[in-house]
Amino acid sequence: MLVSTASLDAHLNDPAWVIFDCRHDLMDHAKGARLYREGHLPGAHFAPVETALSGPKTGTNGRHPLPAPADFLAFLARHGVSSASTVVAYDDVGGQYAARLWWLARWVGFHRVLLLDGGLPKWLAEKRPLSTDVPVPVPATLAGQADPGLLWDVSAVQRHITEPDHALIDARAAERYRGETESIDPVAGHIPGALNRFFKLNLQPDLTFRPAAELCGEFVTLLQGRAPAHVGHQCGSGITACVNLFAMEYAGLPGSKLYPGSWSEWIADPARPTVPARQ
Repeated sequence: MLVSTASLDAHLNDPAWVIFDCRHDLMDHAKGARLYREGHLPGAHFAPVETALSGPKTGTNGRHPLPAPADFLAFLARHGVSSASTVVAYDDVGGQYAARLWWLARWVGFHRVLLLDGGLPKWLAEKRPLSTDVPVPVPATLAGQADPGLLWDVSAVQRHITEPDHALIDARAAERYRGETESIDPVAGHIPGALNRFFKLNLQPDLTFRPAAELCGEFVTLLQGRAPAHVGHQCGSGITACVNLFAMEYAGLPGSKLYPGSWSEWIADPARPTVPARQ
């Protein structure tokens, strides 16, 4: 699930390895592309979060709805990904955006996908190479099919939050979860019954993932006997939730689900309850 900087460096010239730069800024959507142009891992392609890793917004389906499966498969194939490829995703914030590409790839049936452990900060700290050259991809053929069993839609969330053997984990910072502050969405608070685990708790100070055994123990404590397959993940828009989902898989707790619409979809319908109650 993770690839080290040293291992990726050794595969930079391997055509079977396809690298995606997933850098993004929720408050400045042009920042990721700008940073990519200024310097990226040699051979890496840019994966824009707002288009390639998201679908069209309707005003009621959240800030980062899922792309159409065929569109995402076509994006991968255009950049040279075939069934024989190994895909590596990285960003500069501990996998916040790279984990979204990881989850989407698995959702459409592609499982040879890894996160760069420590991302760009670790790569730079080790003085590994960057490039401003934009690679010319050799398009490939890639087939796949979305697996609806990997996600919860809003109706599933509404059903499961009332069931004691299910759990919804909110990946946002604790102050946003508690409704004390909200810098992005128009309503503050959380979905009734949701548990909170800030996605950055999965990371070490250098942005590498913490040991799997430690993560496993913390998730087991949080879930209090609930089966991983009965767990859903959400955040503000289905992005950072993927880090918690990745961490559970990495910790040996597979089978949890993503609620892609997350808080931004939930609050689009005023009839849905929130904690604290919306004013």
